[in-house]
Amino acid sequence: MHLRRLAILIIPVLSFLTVPGFSQQTQTVERAIVQSPILTIDSDRVFSESAFGLRVAAEIEEQSAKLSAENRKIESDLEAEEEQLTLDRDTLSPERFRALAERFDEKVQQIRRTQNIKTQALNDLVDQERDIFLNVAGPVLEKLMRDAGAAVILERRSVFVSANAIDITQEAILRLDAAVGSGKN
Repeated sequence: MHLRRLAILIIPVLSFLTVPGFSQQTQTVERAIVQSPILTIDSDRVFSESAFGLRVAAEIEEQSAKLSAENRKIESDLEAEEEQLTLDRDTLSPERFRALAERFDEKVQQIRRTQNIKTQALNDLVDQERDIFLNVAGPVLEKLMRDAGAAVILERRSVFVSANAIDITQEAILRLDAAVGSGKN
């Protein structure tokens, strides 16, 4: 008797599971986005963890390594030149040594200016890439904001206290990676 009641209850549930579309609905589960008028984001994390930011970081690291190697080579060459100048000091007249020392100092100052310009160019490149990223991220973040029914996205660091549920940083990274990728075609 109990089995018959159980069968009467289970059969309608099983027939519901075989309705066309039910199995399809369970297979295509989309990520749910929080619904809130205010969202927060960690923009530094979005940049640094996105495919775009990771590409920029790799390029900057490669260029920084090259610049560091160049600086070490220049430093080694200058040290050798300075050592030779010091050794030659005893064989040179004071006027000749002073002229060579001044020329060496000018050379060092010029190299320092040149290397500082290269370092600044590398820093400027980071800023340029970040600006490009912000421009391409804008439409993606606006859509994310609309999808959440939000009116504003605030920088997480500027918010005193908030619920983690309104932080869209990870979702922003996922959507930006899908829409923009590394930023290189």
